[in-house]
Formats: sequence, structure tokens, C-alpha cells
Amino acid sequence: MRRPIVFCPLRPILFAALLGLAAGVAQAQALPAGVRLGMTAQELQAALPGLERVQRPQRLAGGLAGLWRGAPAPIAGLLFEPVFYLADGQLRRMEWVAAAQVAPDLGAAAFAELVAWGRSRFGPELASSDPGSAYAAWTRDDIDVYAQHVHHARSASVRLVYKARQLRDANEL
Repeated sequence: MRRPIVFCPLRPILFAALLGLAAGVAQAQALPAGVRLGMTAQELQAALPGLERVQRPQRLAGGLAGLWRGAPAPIAGLLFEPVFYLADGQLRRMEWVAAAQVAPDLGAAAFAELVAWGRSRFGPELASSDPGSAYAAWTRDDIDVYAQHVHHARSASVRLVYKARQLRDANEL
């Protein structure tokens, strides 16, 4: 016996909301529109006029400095803050970081969502984990992308990083 099809006026609204949520998550995880690794600081500021200068930039190897910060974006219940790292006047790295120690799961759901997103966008990941962290990485063309979940008794964080790929030959090892 077939069941009659019943129209539910909320169904299209719920479907649209779910599509919007999925699009928002994907947009927060991809490089912002108009942003590409290798662009200059001036090009970055033109593409994202709301950027703020970081008061005390974090410095990384290779001359990278986290000079600019964007508006936070929610992903899987955590608020991720984007930071843009430049070296030699060019954007070389962008990362979204969220503190997760207040989340009941210490950020596990957000990390799982980032990994699922990475798989859908880049394919299978190279993964590793130990008792205090988990890591998933992808490589495409001239970029490396990775998600990292660090969780200890007193602190937890989730990070998504886009960075310019650096290939080395045997002379540089």
C-alpha cells in the first residue's frame, strides 16, 4: 500500500537552511573570494578590506609573519579566526584557528567536519594521530592544506592551514 505524499510547508525552508549552512561551512574553509597564495599585502587588503593588522605578529620559519587577521567564521560550533601570513611581501600561508577547550568534545566534531570537507574537496588525506592530537593533510598543485586537532587536559584547538608548497631538491636536505 502506497502512502500519500503530504506537502510540508516547512520542508523547502529547512532544505534551503541546510544548503545555506553547508555553503557557509565550505566558504569558511576555502580561501576567501579573491584571495590567492602569492598575492601582495596590497592585493590582500584590496580583496578583504575588513582586515585588521595583528598587534604582535606570530613569526614562523622562512620569514613568515602573521600580519593580518580577518573576521571570525563559525565552523561546526567553533569560532575560527583567520590569520594571513606573509613573507617577502607575499601571502604564503593562511590559517583558521579556534580555541576548543570549552567545547564538550574539545573540538572533535569540528575537526571531523574539516576532514570530511577536505576529503570532498581534495580526496583521501594523509593522516596521523597520537593521544593528544590528530592531523590530516592534502596536497594540490602548489598548495598544501592540513587540519590539526590538538587536545590536552587544559587546552584544545582546531586549525586549518593553507600554505604555499615548498619543494626541495636533494641539495637542500
